[in-house]
Amino acid sequence: MSGFKRRRLIQSALAAAVLGASGLSAAPARSGGTLRAGLGGAHRSDSWDSRTHSDVFMVAAAQGAVFDTLTEVAADGSLRGELATGWDASADARIWTVTLREGVSFHNGKPFTAEDVIASLRLHLDPNAASGARPLVASIAAMDRLSDHRIRFTLAEGNADFPYLLADYHLLIYPAGQIAEAMARGIGTGLYRVEHFEPGVRFLGRRVAGHYKDGQAGWFDELHFTAMNDGAARVAALRGGQVDAINSVAPQRVARLRAEPSLRLQEIAGNRYYGFAMQTGASPFDALHVRKAMKHAIDRQALLDEVLLGHGRLGADSPIGPANQYDAALAPVPYDPDRARYHLRQAGLSQLTLPLSVSEAAFDGAPAAAERFRSSAAAAGITLDVIHERPEGYWSEVWRNRPLCACAWSGRVTEDWMFSTALQHGAPWNDTQWGMAQSPRFQALLTEARSELDSARRRALYGEMQQILRDEGGLLVPVFANHLQAVSDRIAAPAIIGNLWSMDNARFAERWWRA
Repeated sequence: MSGFKRRRLIQSALAAAVLGASGLSAAPARSGGTLRAGLGGAHRSDSWDSRTHSDVFMVAAAQGAVFDTLTEVAADGSLRGELATGWDASADARIWTVTLREGVSFHNGKPFTAEDVIASLRLHLDPNAASGARPLVASIAAMDRLSDHRIRFTLAEGNADFPYLLADYHLLIYPAGQIAEAMARGIGTGLYRVEHFEPGVRFLGRRVAGHYKDGQAGWFDELHFTAMNDGAARVAALRGGQVDAINSVAPQRVARLRAEPSLRLQEIAGNRYYGFAMQTGASPFDALHVRKAMKHAIDRQALLDEVLLGHGRLGADSPIGPANQYDAALAPVPYDPDRARYHLRQAGLSQLTLPLSVSEAAFDGAPAAAERFRSSAAAAGITLDVIHERPEGYWSEVWRNRPLCACAWSGRVTEDWMFSTALQHGAPWNDTQWGMAQSPRFQALLTEARSELDSARRRALYGEMQQILRDEGGLLVPVFANHLQAVSDRIAAPAIIGNLWSMDNARFAERWWRA
């Protein structure tokens, strides 16, 4: 095989599933007007430093409006160029040559070149960087500027998914030599320049004239994002006409919104999961039989029925789902209190008491899910002491810092992207502390699958990894939750909406338009 071409990668594209979504338009987009959105996931600590981004407000404002990445995952799951226009790889997928878009300038007038890419990616290569994208770029051994608009990436090992990883929302491109200023003021190459930004409160953006995406995206003249972390407040603002789009509608509010003739609910099935992370690096979750007991102590069907009200599907303790190419479709571990007690005895325990940290900030309905888990676990001799943490600071102070806590993840379009971010040994966002001590086999499979070029062999490797997680892992994935979001009839959207992250992969500002 002489090398990978762009089309070889697009063949693994995934279709976005839209379930009963309304307000989807087959009519052509039109320019003009203002997009007013009420979004959760905003924090007073928010900034334009992409290494800190983890929630929808800043991802939508940064990658979805002000900045660009080298590649973009389209709504249908295929890969397309953004600041890159093409890429080729060596036969072993270890050396990648990327061609960059010409004629692009940052909002301050600086021309975009290869130096900007190199400087921006180096932000995440620092071993001490807190960036969630560090595992995605850690294998880059060298970045060589071949010309102003061509770069050669040399990887320590082959990676067939490398161009997909460059679409990660952390890997924004900043102007070289001006990165501190760009992070302070929000200077990117995106469709919208920053007019006003107040962390945790609001973002106002204005359309850039003469952008390379003209005629393809960026239909609104202005963007008004308002931070609304309370779900009830978001729904009230939409019903009252203060905003035209909101994210994360609680299942309990779906019927009411569907009954409003001027509002449209979008329900999209993807790989977003709600669950609980057990830290396997310390007692008691370093014991395999304790983890197995927990898996049998959670009533997944009850969570799907009572917390999600059916707006999702069961999970099998792996983040890989139907939106991935190599989903193994494993059967979930059944709820079985007697089997859970057996595993406790195998761990030398007759009963177990554990603190469970939870907050509505983790996911909509997280406190109710924790209480349901507490109830089902009690029948297995496991007492869960549910601790209701304050929403502000949950992701910075509680998540990854408590032995057992509620968590939620959006999906990633490739298996390696998901596994490398969340389950690779030493990854900053590895919330279960899953590593070599827990499963050297899993870590070895991760490296092997990353560079494997044969699709059938890759499927087998990723299938085994999913089975290891289901049977031994520290991640409890009882349910995958559909994306529930809503718009007024003043907003139109394409027929296909992205299913990786909420709000059309957080790119609704550039993909939607005024109806």
